[in-house]
Amino acid sequence: MSARVGVVLFPGSNCEHDAVEAVAALGGKAELVWHGDRALAGFDAVILPGGFAHGDYLRPGAIARFSPVMDAVRQFASDGGPVVGICNGFQVLTEAGLLPGALQKNAGLKFVCTTVELRVESIESALTGDAQVGQLLRVPINHFEGNYTCDGYTLDALRDQGRIVLRYVDNPNGSMDDIAGIANEGGNVVGLMPHPERAVEPLLGSVDGAVLLRSLLHAAA
Repeated sequence: MSARVGVVLFPGSNCEHDAVEAVAALGGKAELVWHGDRALAGFDAVILPGGFAHGDYLRPGAIARFSPVMDAVRQFASDGGPVVGICNGFQVLTEAGLLPGALQKNAGLKFVCTTVELRVESIESALTGDAQVGQLLRVPINHFEGNYTCDGYTLDALRDQGRIVLRYVDNPNGSMDDIAGIANEGGNVVGLMPHPERAVEPLLGSVDGAVLLRSLLHAAA
């Protein structure tokens, strides 16, 4: 049976259909979940997609964290369900307290839209289980506030516990310790700024995102 993935749609999301199509291309089943829904029954994994949730007023993700669906996302994650936040979704996860740290404006205050090289640092997460440590992936980025930051204690914990799952080879945004993606202590909640859903078809220039989303589907199954 194919994994059933819920893709949460906030007002202002704009990458939800990309995520749905990418999951389908890899053999999963994806359905949109409105941010006002209060349940995630029947889903095997959850994706919070990119975009500008609620217009990114205040801070990116700061309003989305109060959406009714987020209580269900917290419970789903607490029960061990795999949850991945991509770009704006990563910002939502930090604002909701499901991942530590915060995303701030890029170094140089410039919007970046390009393809970057990522290095897999850990395979102990729902997003990297099918990858190999040290594997290099070419994946697009598209953000203005993707500069990850946290306090020293949190950074030490992320390093010591192997929770930095992806790093930039050539840091495009000033992110602390070249961090491109992190996981929670259980490894089932992952946030990353790059867009793996935009790198699953050869015509898009790279298929390197497939190993990440395929990992999610296997974690869900």
